Amino acid sequence: MKLKRSICFLFVFMLFTTTASASVSNTAIHWGFKKGRDEQPAEAGPELDQLLEKYDAVYKGEPERKDIYLTFDNGYENGYTEQFLDILEKEKVPAAFFLTGHYLESQPDLVRRMAEEGHIIGNHSYYHPDLTKVDDGRLERELEKVRKKTEEITGIKNMVYLRPPRGVLSERTLKLAKEQGYTHIMWSVAFVDWKVNEQRGWQYAYDNIMRQVHPGAVILLHSVSKDNAEALEKAIKDLKKRGYTFKTLDDLMKSKAMKNPILF
Repeated sequence: MKLKRSICFLFVFMLFTTTASASVSNTAIHWGFKKGRDEQPAEAGPELDQLLEKYDAVYKGEPERKDIYLTFDNGYENGYTEQFLDILEKEKVPAAFFLTGHYLESQPDLVRRMAEEGHIIGNHSYYHPDLTKVDDGRLERELEKVRKKTEEITGIKNMVYLRPPRGVLSERTLKLAKEQGYTHIMWSVAFVDWKVNEQRGWQYAYDNIMRQVHPGAVILLHSVSKDNAEALEKAIKDLKKRGYTFKTLDDLMKSKAMKNPILF
């Protein structure tokens, strides 16, 4: 009798969790937006804005503040991250690095340096899957494995920022990530920079950054790009000359909280 009750309870529990997960849409959203021009902010549109706001996710800061949030996606090492870190240290610029399991396993020294120099380490999932195509348990394991490996390397226990692999998300993945303590960080400045065999020269990267930048910009750069490595220092210096200040993602969330205290 006790076995039957246990089986019944397990069935009800599984039914409840499945229903709860299915109560929000898992329709895949491939992140996209109207790029900024002439320092006017990028726009994702009212529907996406509302969805992100519901789960405290962000892709840009306040349009009246000339702040910039510099972020990198690190799936694997291509020989340029040390150069990026040297530039950031020289220019006193904070950044966030979103790391995969492969990067953590293969580059612990660089990960340790990121943490020691005060940069934020974010979660980019362990195996870089489309999170809308994995079940709830797999999604949780993807994020927790990155957090645990980061703690093992750096001693940092808390990880709060997530960038979904391939820029694919859904309301379900937003909800599940938030329940695990993560804030989705998307972006408002980006360009095709990850194709290592199709690099176009530093001017291409520089021009894309300077053309799209706007107050509150969250810039996404891929660390595998030679163009980015060669353009970054000049871009940082010229953005400072234009009155921009580089801030952290923690600063971004604080400014959001001050503007919308009820949401945080």
